[in-house]
This record gives sequence, C-alpha cells and structure tokens, in this order.
Amino acid sequence: MRVLVVSDVHGKLNLLREAVEAQPTARHVIFLGDGLRQVEDVADLYPDRTFYTVPGNCDFGASGLPVRQECFGGKRFYFTHGHLHGVKHGLYRLDLAAREAGADIVLFGHTHVAYEEYADGLYLFNPGSLGYDYSYGYVDIVGGGIRTAVVKLR
Repeated sequence: MRVLVVSDVHGKLNLLREAVEAQPTARHVIFLGDGLRQVEDVADLYPDRTFYTVPGNCDFGASGLPVRQECFGGKRFYFTHGHLHGVKHGLYRLDLAAREAGADIVLFGHTHVAYEEYADGLYLFNPGSLGYDYSYGYVDIVGGGIRTAVVKLR
C-alpha cells in the first residue's frame, strides 16, 4: 500500500497535479499544510483518491484539525504541519506527541527540508516542500513494515 505525502505547495497547483499523477497506485494522499486551497482544487480532479489534510501556518482562515491520526495498512500515522510543535527548532515535542499517540510514523512539513529518520520504533518523515524544492514523498506499507522515500519532480 502506498500513501502519497505532500507539503508546502505554496500556490503551485501544477506541481501538485504532477505529484499525484506520478504516483498512480497511491489511493491515499496526505497533505501537510501550506496550500490547502490548491489541494482542495486538485482533490476534485481525483475522485478515486482520498485526501487527508491539516492546515499550515500559511493557510489563513482554513478550518480543520492541526493534528490528525489515521491508520493505513495496520500502521498508525500521526500528521501535522509542524509549526505548532516547533519543528524548526527541533523534533523533540513532535516525537513525544507522536509516541504518546501510539503512532508508528509521524509526518510533518513546515521546514521545507526533506527528512527521514527511524528512532526507537518511530519513523519521522518530512517530504520537503513541493512548492520550493519540488519534492514530495511516499510511504509504503509492505510486509508489515514501513518504507519512506523522498522524490524530486525536477
């Protein structure tokens, strides 16, 4: 099972469409904030995909929970934009919150820098910024395990 992970689109609707098209087997798309309106527009074009979103610090006036949890392939995903957890100053608060929630993987954005780590049973994953460095990511649930990857569109 593949889950597409996108963050920080910042108005680049065409790049978002490219990322969705590049991962045709990903039926679930997680958007980590900053470009929520673009995601809503693109979601309408792909009724066969389910979009899960959290607002970012640049999604002015957006509603929605700043943190969400979903299960895919038997794994618990904890995801947020990251600004409320202070991710630009370290991952301790985010790591702690995800562990308290019983997550297997935590997804975040906000920093515009891709990041992948596995520490003491928890995956931490930031796909980078689609709008600034043309990167997105995906999470594969395979054989009961988790595999993350960052992809550059250009």
